[in-house]
Amino acid sequence: MRLAFFSTQSYDRTYFDKYNEGHSIHYIPVGLQADTVPLAAGCEGVCVFVNDRLDAGVIRDLKALGLRLIALRCAGFNNVDLEAARAAGMAVVRVPAYSPHAVAEHAVALIMALNRKTHKAYNRIREGNFSLEKLTGFDLYGKTVGVVGTGKIGEAFAKIMLGFGCRVLAHDLYLQPGLVAAGVEYVSLEALLTQSLIVSLHCPLTEQTHHLINAQTLAQLPAGAMLINTSRGALIDTAAVIRSLKHRHLGYLGMDVYEQEEKLFFKDHSEELIEDDQILRLMGFPNVMITAHQGFFTEEALTQIARVTLDNIRQFEAGEPLKNAV
Repeated sequence: MRLAFFSTQSYDRTYFDKYNEGHSIHYIPVGLQADTVPLAAGCEGVCVFVNDRLDAGVIRDLKALGLRLIALRCAGFNNVDLEAARAAGMAVVRVPAYSPHAVAEHAVALIMALNRKTHKAYNRIREGNFSLEKLTGFDLYGKTVGVVGTGKIGEAFAKIMLGFGCRVLAHDLYLQPGLVAAGVEYVSLEALLTQSLIVSLHCPLTEQTHHLINAQTLAQLPAGAMLINTSRGALIDTAAVIRSLKHRHLGYLGMDVYEQEEKLFFKDHSEELIEDDQILRLMGFPNVMITAHQGFFTEEALTQIARVTLDNIRQFEAGEPLKNAV
């Protein structure tokens, strides 16, 4: 099967070439959007990532080129107009779970770095400054941590925090009996926010969760609380978070995703003028740590993404049931 592989990075080639058996992959470095659809001409399907935009217009144009398959090499599918895909008769498949531990562990890394200020200590030592002034952190042991969303990633994160000796609160539409047995308490979102010193987001982006963290919910957090987002950028109202940081209510922010990340992430802008005022403002806070959507970025996850995506494509080509259809 010939595939147009959008938003290609070097590591995509490495892992997909390693596990590809028989498919013709046309690697394209730019993202999929309205003006790049023609690059998929001659292909039967597209392989896309988190920041490719597959709205109704793009899907219509892909269908007109004869494409029949949209293969997401990620778990989230909020960037795809599923109704338009169904109307066009195009199959949509995804990688529902590649390495939940990768993202969960990255969330913990953000917590630890923000709390113990290891990024600041590292830079000080390189400059010959061995002072401990203003590097004070806090023990995680005994603290209350809130987990919003207890799917595979949220479950892995909750178990890690239990291992630190934290009290773990969770909010989800569906309870995980194993987590309850391990000591996790399921509560309302308001109860979670008001009681948690650390809140970590692990829920999908839907109409209901868009800007889940906003001025009202931020006000429910205890003063000095830490907010971590390794899920989807639009779960957070960025302007509201900036105001909360400026007013010194939100104590720490760690984010691996950003609402406008498609214009910035996965590219080198070091020699350019960044025109996004919100991310520039966030970068200026000493209590904010931003990583560029690298939570998934482990050998295990990249291997699983390649294998599952290629198997999804094989199933489609063979006419088999699509076990990872959206």
